[in-house]
Amino acid sequence: MIDHIAGQTFHARRGQLKNAFRYGVDFVLADLPLQDAPRLLSFNRFNLWHLSDRHHGGPRGRGRGVDWFREILESRGFPLEGARLVLLTQPSFLWFHFNPVSFWIALREGQPCAFVAEVNSTFGQRHCYVCAHEEFRPIERTDKLTATKLMHVSPFQQVAGEYHFNFGLTDSSVDIRITYENGREGVIATLQGSRRPATTRSLAWAALRRPFGAARVLALIHWQALILYLKRAPFLKRQKPPETLVSNGHALSENEA
Repeated sequence: MIDHIAGQTFHARRGQLKNAFRYGVDFVLADLPLQDAPRLLSFNRFNLWHLSDRHHGGPRGRGRGVDWFREILESRGFPLEGARLVLLTQPSFLWFHFNPVSFWIALREGQPCAFVAEVNSTFGQRHCYVCAHEEFRPIERTDKLTATKLMHVSPFQQVAGEYHFNFGLTDSSVDIRITYENGREGVIATLQGSRRPATTRSLAWAALRRPFGAARVLALIHWQALILYLKRAPFLKRQKPPETLVSNGHALSENEA
């Protein structure tokens, strides 16, 4: 299975200083290694669009792909028999790769039952947040899973507070909401789009409609950073990376939610 999500992402800054923006992005949802991929999408080799094990699953630039995700699940007692393990990510474009966040997803009977939010910063750091219900029951869009923020992502936000994930994945769409809260400050980020089979035509159109892929996304991130800097948002220099690569989130109880 290889799906192409021509989606929209929205970011809004919470707190005293407001800023919001929306732009189009191209993600793929795929089993790895890729099977019967369109001609413009490759696995572990160069192409217009490509996915590489070294970019995902483990330390940044030294990933081990789906084997790493399988080990993460196994160590937490996830029932792997009959499960499908897929990756939701922006593929690399030509020589360039950067993903603010990718998601490793464990599916049982087509329903997401665990995921790892693989978060990357423009400072070259990575941290992975493992999220699931205690009994690994299916994750609904209305469920809220939370994780303590451990990595410096934005120079305009502190390494404090929590992420709250609302994770929606159906046969036809992706609908993800991440709310970062640190007191009255924070950020709301969403990813929404329809799932359609990836084809040579859809990938070629994506390259024409949104050229340069992830390089374009990185340029947009820096453009928004410049806007915040000009608005005199407090600026933090690069902070120390977290001591561990992986941390566990948990589902909020009804009272907490």
